[in-house]
Amino acid sequence: MTKVLTDARSIRIKGRSFLAVMLSPDLPLDQWLIRLDDLAARSAGFFLGRPVVLDITDLPIDKAQLKELIAELSARNVSIMGIEGGRPSIAGPGMPPILKGGRPAADFEVSEAEPVVERRNSEPKAPPPEVRAVTQSLIIREPVRSGQSVIFPEGDVTVIGSVASGAEVIAGGSVHIYGALRGRAMAGSIGNASARIFCRKLEAELLAIDGIYKMAEDISPGLKGQAVQLWLDGETIMAEKLI
Repeated sequence: MTKVLTDARSIRIKGRSFLAVMLSPDLPLDQWLIRLDDLAARSAGFFLGRPVVLDITDLPIDKAQLKELIAELSARNVSIMGIEGGRPSIAGPGMPPILKGGRPAADFEVSEAEPVVERRNSEPKAPPPEVRAVTQSLIIREPVRSGQSVIFPEGDVTVIGSVASGAEVIAGGSVHIYGALRGRAMAGSIGNASARIFCRKLEAELLAIDGIYKMAEDISPGLKGQAVQLWLDGETIMAEKLI
């Protein structure tokens, strides 16, 4: 018996670009996992709900080691959406797909006038911050509330207000906070070691420049609550009070 489809409907397939966190492990993996645990323990929820790509470019591991690494990450609630830099043969059934053609975040189509603002589902809906578009710069004239992420990979981010605990500001350039910085600030997110972080009152949960991070307990007590600038010297985040 031949079945005739009389109600043919097309399947809609669209392309999308999403921002993802890139993790680049190094050997020995057990020591790298310890450092990852340290980051997660001191910044609760850092990986929660985030798509993560595992970069294994030039990492000399085999399929069994990769499978074990993914299992270790899964046990830590780190969701791997794909693997970059690996041979197609290193992936197996049930493992994330091999990704190709990844681009730095600056190449994603994010409008300068409309930053990427994420809100947890549990947070009451609030009006988006007022934004003024400036070439290679984003100005936010309201506080960044807990649970919000402001992502602007094209350049600097300036917040005329405070960044609450549980909120984060991620910039491809420098981050300027004209208020208290209680959440997370990440400058140079696409590989800009000359980026800096400026804030009027330093109470941050996490600071990062070009992938190098510093937690709250790593900050000198003499700098807490002060107007501070931070910059990268090699692989060390330096800080000093603003006069």
